[in-house]
Amino acid sequence: MSLQCWKCGASLAGMLLPLSRRETCSSCRADLHVCKQCRHFDAHRAGQCRELAADRVADKTRSNDCGWFVPRPEAYKGGGAAIAQASRSALDALFSKQDAGTSDTPASVDDLFKK
Repeated sequence: MSLQCWKCGASLAGMLLPLSRRETCSSCRADLHVCKQCRHFDAHRAGQCRELAADRVADKTRSNDCGWFVPRPEAYKGGGAAIAQASRSALDALFSKQDAGTSDTPASVDDLFKK
């Protein structure tokens, strides 16, 4: 089984199984004994867990003591950094100073408050 970190996607091939509660990713230092790394995690279910006997865990990204935890290889969804960069680029384009010379935009703050 080829495990990856749920947060950064780094390989967890050297980790001993079962993962202990205190295990962290060597790349991003994220907790690994978390709901998002578990085989039973399902974001589309109420409580986000397929295991009906499991206790409810509020924070799915923090280490927990769930006895039903089974790590899953496909926990990393990817794209977090790429999506963040695309969003940042869209905001920069929206609020760029390229359209500062248009007629309906004041040239400076002083122009806004002229008497």
